[in-house]
Amino acid sequence: MNMARSASTILRVFLNKLHGPRCPKSFTSTLALSGSHMKTFTTSAKCQDAKSNTGNSEENLRVNFINRDGETLTATAKEGESLLDVVIRHRLNIDGFGACEGTLACSTCHLIFDRKIFDQLGSISDEELDMLDLAFGLTNTSRLGCQICMTKAIDGMTVRVPRDLSDARRDLAEKQSNQ
Repeated sequence: MNMARSASTILRVFLNKLHGPRCPKSFTSTLALSGSHMKTFTTSAKCQDAKSNTGNSEENLRVNFINRDGETLTATAKEGESLLDVVIRHRLNIDGFGACEGTLACSTCHLIFDRKIFDQLGSISDEELDMLDLAFGLTNTSRLGCQICMTKAIDGMTVRVPRDLSDARRDLAEKQSNQ
């Protein structure tokens, strides 16, 4: 399993370098592992609505996250940076957030937006909808943080982290501790 994770991570990094943060479309591939094991992965068209952040590393945008416990966490963001990347870069203490590292293989970066902000976000892909189907606390304004990129139009927004999350790692650990 670690070999699959490493290969997937290496391939994701390569694709990001190749396409940059504005990957033109979804890309699905199958990676052959040792023996007869295969791993399918998808990279998505992240940040397609945001302007490219070429050479501009200013952090002049702000986003507020209301954590599961009600605490508000504020972070600065670069235009074009995904909300998942903001959380990771600032090491915000949001338990389990972004377990698949933005590969659209989980719903742990599920966020709930105010209707006004939600209506300003870009269209939602079929892959994101599939992952949202697995999310706890799904609302009409739910999106995945790995698919939402900062723009000036949503600067200063506040998003809410659902109270619970669907995390197979936690479920597996609970099963093992009960045995």
